[in-house]
Amino acid sequence: MLEKIVFKPELIDTHCFIDVRSPHEFDEDHIPGAYNVPLLTDEERVEVGTIHKEIGLIEARRKGLELTCSRFYWMVEKINSIADGRQIIIYCWRGGLRSSSVTVLLNMSGTAAQQLVGGYKAFRKIVIDYFELCSFSSPMIIMHGMTGTGKTVFINSLSSDKWSTIDLEGLANHRGSAFGALGLSQYFTQKHFETLLWDSFRKLKGDRPIVLEGESQRIGKYYLPGSLYQKMGVSYRVWCYATVETRIKRLVAEYAFPEYQNDMLSSLERIKKKLSGSRYNVLKNSILSWNVEAIARGLVEGYYDRIYYKNRTWKADLELELENFRDAENLLERFWNERA
Repeated sequence: MLEKIVFKPELIDTHCFIDVRSPHEFDEDHIPGAYNVPLLTDEERVEVGTIHKEIGLIEARRKGLELTCSRFYWMVEKINSIADGRQIIIYCWRGGLRSSSVTVLLNMSGTAAQQLVGGYKAFRKIVIDYFELCSFSSPMIIMHGMTGTGKTVFINSLSSDKWSTIDLEGLANHRGSAFGALGLSQYFTQKHFETLLWDSFRKLKGDRPIVLEGESQRIGKYYLPGSLYQKMGVSYRVWCYATVETRIKRLVAEYAFPEYQNDMLSSLERIKKKLSGSRYNVLKNSILSWNVEAIARGLVEGYYDRIYYKNRTWKADLELELENFRDAENLLERFWNERA
């Protein structure tokens, strides 16, 4: 009898998940840590699906058997090698024929395996529901502040013994600004971004506050899922600041790579309408001459501060200077202890 198992997040840490969907389906999104051992290639999946639609189920199944039977031995060997003694869970899109066939194949060949009830579709629903509810066991502290203050670096430097942190920009592969894509690529899907974010929250310890950077609802091409953005809006708000000179130094250190030059020109074109003609020309000439300090100063003083930070409409729960990260963490800890 086919043994089935219902997905629980803790299984990720103890079991070996094998995704038998096609490579394209796997690339779109998958359970964290899963391995792709496809029963059908992308092209074969289309072929079988077309036969199912145009001729019928039995003919599609027979075609699937014809296409896959020669690779059964390879699949068993591959999965055993990947599992390396761990308990095996097989899944496909919704817990149908593909995962049941491979599970039966493994069990018949002497390898114990279970089929995931509901497949990837059931896992996906868990991710969606998680961010719709956003009922985190710990409160959140959201770090806002001007470009160049070093918020991301500060968050990542916080002691893991005292804080739970998630680097939203790191997960999204984007710095969250008009020039945030420089040197980075948002190559995966929105679904996979949500899975990465869900997995990051899953791994947090529940006995400490969650520190995140304040973002807009969109980071590059990815959107914060469910009600997460709204949840962040009613969490503790910290306004981070540093001197203009410190901010410029930090921006120079982050962006001073000549290979960014062409992409920086493209980014400048996208914000051209928000700049006066003189500011645009000065910035363009600074980029062409690769004067990174002048680029950083021009963007801070002529774009970011002028457009984004002039009219902050909310009051911060804490104003935090980020000139020295150690001092800033001590102040943040004092702030938290007074509210814990």
